[in-house]
Amino acid sequence: MPYFKPIKRIFTESDLEQWKHCETYSYIVDTIETLASSVEGKELGSPTSITPSAQTLLDILETVSEIVDKYPVVQDKGSSRFGKVEFRDFYDDIEANSEKLLAPLATNNEQSLIELTTYFNNSWGDRIRIDYGSGHELNFLAFLLCLLKLKVLTLNDSQTIVLKIFSKYLQVMRKIQKLYWLEPAGSHGVWGLDDYHFLPFLFGAAQLSPMTRSRPSSIHNKDIVDMYKDKYFYYQCIDFINQVKTGPGSGSLRWHSPMLDDISGVRKWSKVSEGMQKMYKAEVLCKLPIIQHFYFGSILKAPENLSDPSESADNEHGHQHTWGDCCGIAIPSPFAAKEMQQHTKTIPFD
Repeated sequence: MPYFKPIKRIFTESDLEQWKHCETYSYIVDTIETLASSVEGKELGSPTSITPSAQTLLDILETVSEIVDKYPVVQDKGSSRFGKVEFRDFYDDIEANSEKLLAPLATNNEQSLIELTTYFNNSWGDRIRIDYGSGHELNFLAFLLCLLKLKVLTLNDSQTIVLKIFSKYLQVMRKIQKLYWLEPAGSHGVWGLDDYHFLPFLFGAAQLSPMTRSRPSSIHNKDIVDMYKDKYFYYQCIDFINQVKTGPGSGSLRWHSPMLDDISGVRKWSKVSEGMQKMYKAEVLCKLPIIQHFYFGSILKAPENLSDPSESADNEHGHQHTWGDCCGIAIPSPFAAKEMQQHTKTIPFD
């Protein structure tokens, strides 16, 4: 199979319709369902069988964490409330060394590195805008899906992929978000599940789906959140949001995370889990402002009969902009808001 650098191929609503019915879309949806099902009733600390390939991947993620440490933020009293420019140094380091970093995963076919590095590099956010969102998270999922397609990982590793590998990725991403004040990608993150991630809520709801002793409304109880935050992605995310959100009503999901507040009214975690999987398709996989950034190569193939890339309205970026939905206006990082609130009476969070 010839490997080549993946490119963006979704530009129009017509393309999006083709995408919804293609093999790659079905593969992503089916694999997410398999991964979610594998962790039903499982805690983050549950023992899993870690293959040599899975351990290599965990080691790679630890190396990424160490690369972050090479580029500390230079403190400046006049620093912007938006993203820290040192993030670009980190990103450049990853981009320059990703082929070498990922080489142990592609021992059977070094050419696959061309595609693996594209998804891996884009998993950490946008270098120019210094932001991060569910589209970047989707790149890490695509990276994992490529490893499954290449049989570096198998679906027998599903619990390890979610509870160990994705958990480690989330840990590293939270570190990056916090250190570099990454902005939410797009202008609607604040009204979503959280400013940055979707999959930990999806996997977290799956973990909790058999649970009956604690209902979804328990996310409003700090003692229960503290009890479960190290065991379940969902509570971990709630704890993270409670730590970083500021402004009037901080500490109240009803104020700063109304969607999560609404979901907490569902009676059973199993219903939340079902809803999360439907919502991921509707709000991530089927949203043009997100999927127009997705890359297609020879491993994750593009749908047929798509628009000609050369006719895109924005050749430089390979996608069409929808103002306010995509690259949009910059939204202050919640970390910036938290920090700035400690130095001023004005709350700099839109």
